[in-house]
Parts: sequence; C-alpha cells; structure tokens
Amino acid sequence: MFFPPPTSNPKMAAVSGSLMWFRKGLRLHDNPALEYAAKGSNYVYPVFVIDPHYMEPDPTASSPGSSRAGLNRIRFLLESLVDLDLSLKKRGSRLLVLKGEPSEVLIRCLKEWDVKKLCFEYDTDPYYQVLDSKVKHYAAAAEIEVFSPVSHTLFNPVDIIQKNGGRPPLSYQSFLELAGIPPWASSPLPTTPSLLPPVGNVGSCEIIGVPTVKELGFRDIEQEEMTPFRGGESEALNRLREAINDKEWVANFEKPKGDPSAFLKPATTVLSPYLKFGCLSSRYFYECLQDVYKNFRKHTHPPVSLVGQIPWNDDDQLLAAWREARTGYPWIDAIMVQLHKWGWIHHLARHCVACFLTRGDLFVHWEKGRDVFERLLIDSDWAINNGNWLWLSCSSFFYQYHRIYSPTSFGKKYDPEGNYVRHFLPILKDIPKEYIYEPWKAPLSIQTKAKCIIGRDYPQPSQLSFVSHDSASKECKRKLAEAYALNQKLNGQVRDEDLKNLRRKFEQEEDQLSNRRKQKQKLE
Repeated sequence: MFFPPPTSNPKMAAVSGSLMWFRKGLRLHDNPALEYAAKGSNYVYPVFVIDPHYMEPDPTASSPGSSRAGLNRIRFLLESLVDLDLSLKKRGSRLLVLKGEPSEVLIRCLKEWDVKKLCFEYDTDPYYQVLDSKVKHYAAAAEIEVFSPVSHTLFNPVDIIQKNGGRPPLSYQSFLELAGIPPWASSPLPTTPSLLPPVGNVGSCEIIGVPTVKELGFRDIEQEEMTPFRGGESEALNRLREAINDKEWVANFEKPKGDPSAFLKPATTVLSPYLKFGCLSSRYFYECLQDVYKNFRKHTHPPVSLVGQIPWNDDDQLLAAWREARTGYPWIDAIMVQLHKWGWIHHLARHCVACFLTRGDLFVHWEKGRDVFERLLIDSDWAINNGNWLWLSCSSFFYQYHRIYSPTSFGKKYDPEGNYVRHFLPILKDIPKEYIYEPWKAPLSIQTKAKCIIGRDYPQPSQLSFVSHDSASKECKRKLAEAYALNQKLNGQVRDEDLKNLRRKFEQEEDQLSNRRKQKQKLE
C-alpha cells in the first residue's frame, strides 16, 4: 500500500516532547524532520531501531551478512550511526538505539514517553510504507502529531506520478520534462543545528549503544580486503568537498565515459552509499552542483518497454557461478569479487554483469540478480535497483536487446594491462596481458608458467554449459526476439500459459542443441 506524504506543513502544536525516528536521513544537515522535532520542544528523543528483518545474521546466506544485507552494508550503516551519535552528543543530545520490529518498538516508545510530535523522513520503500501506516494509525488514535516530509529525494514521487496522469514516467527524459526545477529550490535548506533539546526520561524502554557487528552476532570475518568506504555524515561531507573542489571535472562529468576498471581512485564521486543512507542530503548535493554550474557557460546535462514478462532460465547453477565469480570470464568475475569485498562497483561494471547474467549470456531472470545486488551493495536503493535491472535486462524501459556488453573487449578497452583483473583475481596476476581477458586461449606452457591452469585453477566458460559468448549472446537475442514478437502479437496480454509454452519450446531447443554437441564430441 502506498501512503503519500503530507501535502502541506502541519500546524505547530504546543508540545513538551518529540520523537525523531531515524531510518535513512542519517544526518543533521538539511533534515527538516529533525528541525521540526526540535522546534518548540523541551526535549527530543532521537531513535534508531535495529531491525532483525535486515540485520539478523543468516548462516545459510551465500556470503557473510543477513538474508537481506551483506556485511559491508551492515558495517557501513553501523559506522553511520556511530557518526550520527557523536554529532548529536556535540549538540547536547544522543542517539537512542533500540532493537526489534520497528513499528512495535515505536508504538511502545510513544506509549512510554510524553511525546506530542512524531517526526520521520518519508520513505517510498514498500516495507517502510507498511511500517509507517501502523505507526501513523496509532499516533492518530493517541492524538500525536505526525510530520513526515519528503527530503530523501529531490522530488515528491507522488507529485510526479500525478503530473503524468497517475502513471510513472517510463523514460528518464519524460521524467525530466515532468519534474522541472525542484519545488524547494527557491527556499533555503534547513541548516545544521548548533544545539538540540536534551533527551527526556526514557522510562523502562531498553536503550542500547550502537552495536558492533560482533555484538549483532556476526562472526569475525577473515578477509584480505574490505570496503574502503567508511559510513557517516562526516565522511560524506568530506567526500563531497573533495569532489566539488575540482569544478571543471564536475562541470564536464559524463556518466557514460567513466572508467569501470578504476579502483584505486574510482572515476566517480562514490557518494551513492551516502545518498542511499541519507548521510548526504541529495538536495544539498544538488545545490552544490548548481553553484558549480553557474560559473561555467557549458556543462553536461542529464542523459538521453516491453510490457509483459520473458521466459528466463531457472538455473541455480548458472546464478551461483555468476554470484560467486566462477564464470570463467575474468572481467565479469573481477567485478563480482569487488562487489563482495567492497560492496560497491562502478555503474558501468554493474551494467556489464547485469547484462551478462540476463540478456547477454546466461539468460537468468533479472530478479535473481537484483536480489544479489540488493543484498551486497552498500548503496542499494529499492526503486533504483529494480528499475536498473528491468532496464538492463530489457524487460522494461529499454528494448535495444541487440546491444550487449562484451565480457572480454569491454574491460580491455578501459584497462588493456588488466590491472583491475589482477587485483581482484590474484590467481591470474601472472597471465600475460594478451590473455588476461581470455585466459583459456593461453598456451598450456604459459598457463603453467603463470601457475594458473585454466579449468583447474580458474574456470573456463565451457564449464558453464555454453561454448562461447558469441554463441550464447546469439541465443539470448533469438529468445528475446521471440518473446518480443509474442508480446506484440498478443498486444501485451501475455498469459502464464503463453510463457510456459515459450519456455517449453526454448528448453526443447536447448536439449536438441546439447544432444548435437554430445554426438559431435563422440565423433571427434
């Protein structure tokens, strides 16, 4: 259920105390919910709830973390909470950390404390929409004022959908035309408070400090390399200052021209994790960019569907090989290793591995890849993650399925020496650059010298039930063409039975192809 945020500012009430519920928006600068909570209050309760839904250790998960979040993202969140607590303490307050199902915890706190205002940043995530509904219903019954402003995004998504006749825009260009200039841009943003009201009596509510990953139940992880990105508002503002200091780079930045192989000094700001958790205000970031653009006559501008479903492969072995960096394609595997170790990869690298998993080579359902990204990326955002995977798999928004990222030549274009691959796949560090993106082509003598025998020490693509990228991509294109044709023939009214029939046809064709390969191998 989708609950729109308030369309007008609520009237000020004579209050004694307020509860500020932090979820995202883990910052003091440009935080209208916090500003409103402090206004006219004798005391403010700044609350964060450790939610088992996201942070309960899952020993059965494919990598360290919970079932929904990798350890990198959990650690980043905890670092952000520590930084927020320190900032609050400098201003006469502190962060109250509790644990449990968030709506139940919030309602218990509202019952226990003398609170007349409940403030929290509006969140579009369906999970939080449900929680917010429960808390709002209780607050209304208890005559507690609720203030939930839109401050995580530049625009109110409800307004954009209403402008578009009740439907979300399906292209970035149409979104830009609908959105225009942000409505808040003509007013000053809330400043960082110099002082906050103190915390009131917490009664019997069990308050804990910001826990460590060990205190949450995660075992010590022996890993050579962890994410180099530290969480928190302080780090976010430092990174922003460093990024906008080079004003010419900011003015001429073009997203498609970044280098996905640059890892020692990434070719982007790497501000996305801080925007995801709200350690950095997107509105403040926008203002900073506008200030830079004012000084340049020319600068870059924002960039330039299939309705229905596609009968994707349901192959857990292919998914596991992709997820665990065992595809045999060093460029793809190195990206996936960086994802596991750092919790972040360049946007073009994301494009490459998403295309490879879906319409490029493996033809695995985009939702499988989305779930891996959702769990492992420290900057994962529900709406952006779903939208990107729909786009990159050509399931919606983008339909030029013949444009496929090569798992060999794309990385070579940016990093001909293969330094990125050597860093994240050290087993290949001594493979000569001529073979670093296609090590199976190296003569056995070279493999032996490099102490990396392909098929034994590092997989080869043929172990993934397809012969080569060229043949696999042709098969993917053919399947997508048939799915598009079916969708067009049925005018978008594709039924489950239609998809089952198409999937059955693909499976029969694959069986026939497999039998022909086996017969050919016997003859050889």
